[in-house]
Amino acid sequence: MKQTTLIYKLIMATTGLFLCFFLVIHLLGNLQLLLPESQAREQFNWYSHLLSGNILIKFISYVLYLSLIGHAVYALVITRKNIKANGTKYVYDKRSKVSSWNSRNMGVLGTIILVFLIIHFKDYWYIYKFGNLPLDAKGNKDLYAIVVSSFQQGWYVLIYEISFLALGFHLLHGFFSATRTVGLYHPKYAKAVRVFGWIYTLAITFGFMQIPIYIYFNFNF
Repeated sequence: MKQTTLIYKLIMATTGLFLCFFLVIHLLGNLQLLLPESQAREQFNWYSHLLSGNILIKFISYVLYLSLIGHAVYALVITRKNIKANGTKYVYDKRSKVSSWNSRNMGVLGTIILVFLIIHFKDYWYIYKFGNLPLDAKGNKDLYAIVVSSFQQGWYVLIYEISFLALGFHLLHGFFSATRTVGLYHPKYAKAVRVFGWIYTLAITFGFMQIPIYIYFNFNF
């Protein structure tokens, strides 16, 4: 039983660390949205076209989809095992004096992120793949127009901001947990890992959060 749980945790850790790496690449691509409108439209649409047409990137995208599914599924499996073993729900335990808030509420945070991903894939990935998008001056699908249009709505921006905050709390605990599971959290460099984890989490969280806010205020006022 312990060995099986360890395997589950290793899958959670490796998929989680891969998703951490992916978030860096995704953020760097999305930061193009902060450029002046004409430049942002051309570069972002070219970038989106590259992601959808390159064979290597397609392979990586399949790894991404499997990682997302695997991470979510094994999170549920581990949570159910914890509930069965402890006789109580993990997210409502009484360990507030010895554990952080986000570590005790990973189930809630994960659920918010899962709902966000469904919305995100539906509104962008699905539309880009199967929708009838207009083309920009370079002949690429104008995903930039869809993104800007969606972030001009205050309620939509709010959904994203709440989701990114949930992602930040999730990342902060998940990063430390994953490094421990794969054996990287050694006492000799534990402080360095914690500092890196905080810097990474803040950069990813606020990097993504600024994009909807920038678009909303830049195009509405």
